[in-house]
Amino acid sequence: MESPHACRQQGQQNLEAMKAGMFFRKVKSRMWRRQRHYKLQEDCKTIAYKSSWAINSYSTFSISDVEAVREGHQSEALLGVADEFPPDRCFTLVFRGRKGNLDLVAESAEEAQAWIQGVRGLMENMENMDESTKLDQWISDWFSKADRNKDGRINFKEAKKLLKMMNIDMNEEHACCLFMMADKSRSGTLEDQEFVEFYKMLTERREVLDLFQEYSSDGQILSQCDLEEFLREEQLEGESSYEHALQLIDRYEPSETARMNHSMSVDGFLMYLTSPEGSIFNPERQGIYQDMSQSLAHYYISSSHNTYLMEDQLKGPSSIEAYIQALKRGCRCVEVDCWNGANGEPVVYHGHTFTSKILLKDVITTIANYAFKASEYPLIVSIENHCTVEQQKVMAQQFREILGDMLLTSTADTEVSTELPSPEALKRKILLKGKKIGHESESPTAEVSDEDEAAEMNKESSASESLPADGKKSKQNLCKELSDIMFCKSVHFHSFEHSRISAKPYEMSSFSESKARKYSKEAGSDFVLHNTRQLIRVYPSGMRTDSSNYSPVDMWNMGCQIVALNFQTAGMEMDLNDGLFSQNGCSGYVLKPEMLRNRERHFDPEKPEEREDYNPLVFSVKVISGQQLPKLKQNEWSIVDPFVRVEIYGVPLDQAKQETKYIDNNGFNPYWNESVQFIVHTPELALVRFVVEDHDKTSRNDFIGQYTLPLSCIQPGYRHVHLLSKDGTTIRPSSIFVHIKITELNHSSNVHA
Repeated sequence: MESPHACRQQGQQNLEAMKAGMFFRKVKSRMWRRQRHYKLQEDCKTIAYKSSWAINSYSTFSISDVEAVREGHQSEALLGVADEFPPDRCFTLVFRGRKGNLDLVAESAEEAQAWIQGVRGLMENMENMDESTKLDQWISDWFSKADRNKDGRINFKEAKKLLKMMNIDMNEEHACCLFMMADKSRSGTLEDQEFVEFYKMLTERREVLDLFQEYSSDGQILSQCDLEEFLREEQLEGESSYEHALQLIDRYEPSETARMNHSMSVDGFLMYLTSPEGSIFNPERQGIYQDMSQSLAHYYISSSHNTYLMEDQLKGPSSIEAYIQALKRGCRCVEVDCWNGANGEPVVYHGHTFTSKILLKDVITTIANYAFKASEYPLIVSIENHCTVEQQKVMAQQFREILGDMLLTSTADTEVSTELPSPEALKRKILLKGKKIGHESESPTAEVSDEDEAAEMNKESSASESLPADGKKSKQNLCKELSDIMFCKSVHFHSFEHSRISAKPYEMSSFSESKARKYSKEAGSDFVLHNTRQLIRVYPSGMRTDSSNYSPVDMWNMGCQIVALNFQTAGMEMDLNDGLFSQNGCSGYVLKPEMLRNRERHFDPEKPEEREDYNPLVFSVKVISGQQLPKLKQNEWSIVDPFVRVEIYGVPLDQAKQETKYIDNNGFNPYWNESVQFIVHTPELALVRFVVEDHDKTSRNDFIGQYTLPLSCIQPGYRHVHLLSKDGTTIRPSSIFVHIKITELNHSSNVHA
């Protein structure tokens, strides 16, 4: 094993090599590869790159944008050139959110290793920073953007330009006065650290200072007793407040003297309020906190539709990268559409369309590699099978060989059991779902394809006449080898009564969204009861060729477990999915509320007040202020006019939205101080979405950021809501500051929803 000194030395050499810069081949496909020059900037946080012919125009990206570094042929583009370039010269930078990967080939294995280890080391440094260093880091990044001539200082004119870039529209006199105060060296310019001070003076949080002084005995510090009172009165922490106050002082107070005296300064108080503990999401709900030993039918399961697609359903690319992205987000049910391919090799793509094709064996290998990176709980692979018997045999062989022990096949116990096994019992197992040869009742010529999306689409669109013929063609033999490795059996749905009498636990039907809506309207409580026993999969209508999504909430209200969404499409529907599954360790499994698991009492989402244990809550939010909202348009004069909308999603009676007024020209520290209030009839099913938008008088409001979480995971009191971008990644340090109150509805109170 290398000594720490040797590791440090190696790390230093890697950084020097990266700063000197290197030429790599950037690869997009077999045909597209270009020379590019990459080099690490002096700040050790930014990588600059340019094409070989560009003279000086470097583009840049930040190390903090990189989520992972993969070695070898671990992307489609690099697999495509595997015969030309050995794996030890190839690597892939994977970016956060929906930004495409960067596939690179080095001139030698040593150069590749220098960059692989170098980037990983820099990423680790960034991960290990505490909150206050991260903030200083963020401010320094802005400083280097403003320092055009790179002399390490900026004058007042550059500072004003920078404030505009940061979404701050500030009174010039006030800004000038603060600039002079920060300019300790009296040079008329600010150096890096002086600029950090200038920024901190600019961002002084008046509302936090007022709150601090309200609880401080002497107006200067919070003693342990003062902080305990704040935690008990405002944050509703109860018994443990006194010990917790001391822990918070140790964790967030920057001044050693204050820590020694068991007290907290206003800086420490702000650090606590902006920390994960001061956030709206209850930390106790972040890890696995639910009972994972119940039947699979008792959980919501994070599920993806047409997982192989990166874009739309008609002509977009199919990609193994789409599987990696979905699995990394905690998805626990992926979909594989199998068709006959050339040379006896089954392929995956969206049949009858112009979407590109990928080899099934590459998809299975990717699933094997990434299945349990984000969650140890079972992964369901939903197979839509359009292959001939010959290629079905190849499918069966590939699943068995590549997945090995991870593959769970049904046993005699499964056949006779009255319940599905639990997520706990199936940890690190992969379950295949598809058509299965029945016993005497079912011939081996059962229709091969699992879910009749083509037929469904045909019903919804009378314009398409060619699909029934295709439907007929897919009635072909199902091979025993493939049937034998299916754990969940796809069955045609007849009626709730038929299922109640004769369905086996491992049998499962798929509904299109329109069919699921029809059943929820016509037979709500029967549907809920069915879902306490059987798994149901709901998928988007075939008409959504643009890969748009439906609201999953209506399906969750019915207790549907596998509500499949197009993960590649950002928007409110995916925000709700991310919000529901952000709890319980982001494991992709969330235990359904008791009334959706109870087989004795039938819950009807349309009539929540008829529940035996009906207990509505009043949810009150005071939206106080916003912090450093991102700028939307990069032109210098454009500043946002933000407002906040609080949205509730849940049973129909709970669906509601309220918004604040908008603030003119202030994305930096807008102050609303407005209250909104909701009655929530079924709190267990409610999700709360905070949305910040830019008010526009002439056109549609622009999206700035959002954050969604279950009502049951909200901490009361003064909290920061850390905003996410459209594709669900953090946009540090953008947040809104709120006060939350959740109380039981007193029937005599006059609250209006």
